[in-house]
Amino acid sequence: MGSEIQGTRQRPEATNDQSEEMMKRVKLHGRAFYESIGSPKLVLAPMVEQSEFAWRMLSRSFLPPSAQHNLLAYTPMFHSKMFGEKQIYRDSHFQPLKSALHSPVDAYHLSQLPISERHLDGNPSFDRPLTVQFCSNDPDDFLCAAKHVAPFCDAVDLNLGCPQGIARRGKYGAFLQDDQPLIARMIRKLHDELEVPVTAKMRVLETKEETLAYAKTILDAGASIITVHGRRREQKGHNTGLADWSKIRYLRENLPKDTVIFANGNILQREDIAECLTATGADAVMSAEGNLYDPTIFADPPPVGREGREYWRGRDGKGGYRMDAVMRRYLDIIHKYALGRTPPQRKPLFLPSDPPDTEETEDATEDEEGPAKKKQKQSKAEKKQKSRISNPNLTAMQAHLFHLLRPLVSRHHNVRDALARSRTGDIDAFESVLTLVEKAVKEGLIAYEKEHATTNDTKPIEIEGEAHDGKLQAEYGDLDPYTSSLAAVERCRRPWWICQPYVRPVPQEAIEKGSMQLSKKEKKRLEQEKAEPKATGIEPDGRIDKENVAVQEETIEAEIPKVVCG
Repeated sequence: MGSEIQGTRQRPEATNDQSEEMMKRVKLHGRAFYESIGSPKLVLAPMVEQSEFAWRMLSRSFLPPSAQHNLLAYTPMFHSKMFGEKQIYRDSHFQPLKSALHSPVDAYHLSQLPISERHLDGNPSFDRPLTVQFCSNDPDDFLCAAKHVAPFCDAVDLNLGCPQGIARRGKYGAFLQDDQPLIARMIRKLHDELEVPVTAKMRVLETKEETLAYAKTILDAGASIITVHGRRREQKGHNTGLADWSKIRYLRENLPKDTVIFANGNILQREDIAECLTATGADAVMSAEGNLYDPTIFADPPPVGREGREYWRGRDGKGGYRMDAVMRRYLDIIHKYALGRTPPQRKPLFLPSDPPDTEETEDATEDEEGPAKKKQKQSKAEKKQKSRISNPNLTAMQAHLFHLLRPLVSRHHNVRDALARSRTGDIDAFESVLTLVEKAVKEGLIAYEKEHATTNDTKPIEIEGEAHDGKLQAEYGDLDPYTSSLAAVERCRRPWWICQPYVRPVPQEAIEKGSMQLSKKEKKRLEQEKAEPKATGIEPDGRIDKENVAVQEETIEAEIPKVVCG
């Protein structure tokens, strides 16, 4: 591909005379394409309404400027038919220009636009490398949508991983794996007719052999890169369980050596990335949910003694970025890019070593000890105003902050309630939430310092309301990851004011807690399996089978963020 568009690190800026040249590119394929974008090892996953421009900027911001090209980011998944046919859908999801995208795509018009007309998505100065993902079930729809975004991205990806019910009804995502000839036709169409490479994100199948055959179908059709999610289509919700890295390793060992493979699944924190690369042999590692709860997951921690005000390191050596620091960065990005104005001036973040602030006054916005205010219903006018706000960077804010602040809001209900009342586009309301978060983090830091002033011991933290007593450390190596999430809890636990992953209970724990139940068919099958060995005098053993279980939907409050798929 042309260096001006695809190799943005060499030429982050362009003059008006270079605009026409920017529209011309040499199409590369496979590893040659991967190397042309810098062979990134870190990949931010496509997430429905959650990997929008502002979040990509936040995730990149924790990497040194010289290393930000090492993070390849994906847009949220877009619906190809709607993207190709509806102007309002395109404008509300993808904003590469300050003006609207022409349809059909007018290459000459784009070539005449000055670089100053570039806006957010795919901007060569700060949002590259970038892959745009679509769900689709029609080759022509897929190509039409892809042509709209090709001038503003490095590649276009086909979603073959979404396991949700809406994907089943629409016949896209992971449910296309039942029609692999259709997948091949869609990928071949773009490989032959699109000016940028096409890639695909798939899930593993029941066996390694089936997964290998599936991957070959995708690659033979023309995919330059395959991203392999190590979970099967059935693994979602409470039945998410663990990703199977061994199937990804099997692909690495049985596909041509120059095949570019990204691994996805089981990435809870930074240390997991190197482990995944080693275990799978993949070229890069993609993080989805891990990034949602901790957008700093791709960043190396600062050296000891150089933590500054944003990073916290405890007496046990464990550390992480403070929630108030990350939320500040996020809101500043919203101010600057989504709202087009200068971020507000802010006081330095609190450190326990700071001298007492004699000018500090009580925050009048809400009292920590006061009763929770009754949640107010949106008026018709508010709902109408919200429906008019189509900026994806604004509509995603509340969901992002519930993910980011999950451990904090479980303790500080005033923060939870204030965030729940924050309306789309009401930046002042989100600034008020930030004020409450900063106050809560300050209290947490002071309490930690008082409690650990004379000891190096760390007190257990609570995960999902259940305290774990620290004895797990001694038993860490004995815990079965398929039947217990406690090892992951012990490994990832941090104080509640530090960004940290959400550790899901594994399926057996979910069954025991009553949040997931087996279907009648599955129960009958398990009873039959137990009866067969008994008939031969063998006592059954082993864990509950994790496959083909029916999940009973959990009742959640409306404020909980949307389901992520990809």
